[in-house]
Amino acid sequence: MTDSGSCHAEASVRLPMAPEDAWDLVMDWERQSRWMLFTRVWATGNDGRGVGGGVAARTSVGGLGFTDDMVITHWDPPRECTVKHLGKIVRGTGTFAVRPAPGGASTFVWSEDVTPPFGRLGRLAWPVVRPGFELMMRISFNRLTKELAR
Repeated sequence: MTDSGSCHAEASVRLPMAPEDAWDLVMDWERQSRWMLFTRVWATGNDGRGVGGGVAARTSVGGLGFTDDMVITHWDPPRECTVKHLGKIVRGTGTFAVRPAPGGASTFVWSEDVTPPFGRLGRLAWPVVRPGFELMMRISFNRLTKELAR
């Protein structure tokens, strides 16, 4: 948990491409639906580009799910995009960062600083929930790298 009371999760993956190409790949909101586990993503405002742009993500397993509406609060291509989660289930911020890596590759870092639902109970449960959340992030990254290998 961070000083602000939000809960942090983070995962990263090396991508075999220049940062500009990695940025174009990971910021293709609709394409995220192909690799982001249990989630369909789409742009809602300003084509999902720039500060004030909108994005939505529908996360569901079976018939249970929720839609996460977001607004872009930081936009620095090809380096970083931060969104503010606006929903009742997910609140806080999420950041996609692309960093140069040796050999012309990139490192893609996905981090979330969220306020979990259920108040104090949600914060107390975070140490148990976090490993599963980060596992889902890593599975999503595995799906992304498999898609690139096709």
